[in-house]
Amino acid sequence: MFQGLKSFPYSKRSISRGKTIEKNTALRNRVIYQVYVRNHSTEGSFKALAADLDRIRNLGVDMIQLLPIHPIGKKNRKGALGSPYAISDYRGINPELGTMEDFRRLVTAMHDRGIGCIMDVVYNHTSPDSVLAREQPLWFYRRKDGSPGNRIGEWWDVIDLDYGNPGSGLWEYQIQTLKTWAGIVDGFRCDVAPLVPLEFWLKAREELATVNPRCIWIAESVEPSFILENRARGFVCHSDAELFRAFDVCYDYDIFPVFENYLNGSASLAAYAEKINSQEYIYPAAYVKLRNLENHDKNRAAHSIRNGRALYNWTAFNYFQKGLTLIYAGQEVAADSRPDLFDKDPVHWNTGKDLSPLMRALYRIKGDPLLASSAYTVQALNEETLLGIHRGGLAFGGRIILGIFCLNGRGGVFPVPVPDGNYTNLLDGSPVRTGGGSIQVHGEPVIFEYRET
Repeated sequence: MFQGLKSFPYSKRSISRGKTIEKNTALRNRVIYQVYVRNHSTEGSFKALAADLDRIRNLGVDMIQLLPIHPIGKKNRKGALGSPYAISDYRGINPELGTMEDFRRLVTAMHDRGIGCIMDVVYNHTSPDSVLAREQPLWFYRRKDGSPGNRIGEWWDVIDLDYGNPGSGLWEYQIQTLKTWAGIVDGFRCDVAPLVPLEFWLKAREELATVNPRCIWIAESVEPSFILENRARGFVCHSDAELFRAFDVCYDYDIFPVFENYLNGSASLAAYAEKINSQEYIYPAAYVKLRNLENHDKNRAAHSIRNGRALYNWTAFNYFQKGLTLIYAGQEVAADSRPDLFDKDPVHWNTGKDLSPLMRALYRIKGDPLLASSAYTVQALNEETLLGIHRGGLAFGGRIILGIFCLNGRGGVFPVPVPDGNYTNLLDGSPVRTGGGSIQVHGEPVIFEYRET
């Protein structure tokens, strides 16, 4: 059985409805692998994914997050096969992927390998021809003309649910659905969680604790511009700071636009570093961010970062960051084409590239408890090099883990706040020498440990 996450230490941090919600800061030591089952393989099935689990586990993966696995609506479909986020039945399984029994076998196979299963939950909207749209039409958001609709115009293949009346029956239906799935899986990634009332999520988490007290809750939090735009239109749209009351993990989208702007040359590296540093003081102490260079909604990292040595350093920095690391299936081979969400478009696995050895080495470093409990800071040494520092303090005997990442793939001599001496690169065991308050780096990421004196 799956045991990996059950032994993690929990910190009691957040209060909900008079009760304490336990937050799992040790998730900062873990790696999650995102899979779009339809496009993970030519077969696009649960069985085909099960056959790939040994490879995935050997990559250094603690959890697999599956894009939605439910039946997809037919009305207003985008593409030939439709978006997995246009769900027609929250309680069913998409027959294109397999049967319920196939899904259960897949989860069991994950657990047998020490991998947790995270299910994608899409509670803001359904397909226009969903079971709920047919059986419970009063549970949906209405346009001014009284017809069901959605609040985000480009999502024209879905209609929004209305959580404004807790006594309508919708809350109970959705929570009961989660309870059923929580008896099978280990947690939920909640799509556009900010658009669903926080009180619903708090109630859901409290009630699911009776079924699965170790359930992991990941919120797909959103970009600042999305929050401001929807609030200006009079809609509920929660910030990360609010969502952390109910969720263990929030997306990195609060700073992702600055990351993208740095890559396109419209933001400085110092601005990106300061955004990362601000997370240490604007969020609760137990905050966990989902650190990712790419996902199913964003461009492939290898598409945006064409220099292979630069991509190597960015990958290392993403693991080094304080938070839960996400890999999108195909990232380990530097796939540069994002699979189409609406049609059959398998991952391009034969790229001739392989970041797996790097990811395995990074996974070993990622598991150090210091990275889950550190005081974390990032500094731009110049416009192309980041210095990251995890300080452990007295609890870790003064241990510090430092990383230097050359985001252009070129090296240089950089100042470091480290006593002169000989150290070891934790990535590959190579020697590291500091002298005169500086270090020479040859373009590869360098991660090493020292102690405060």
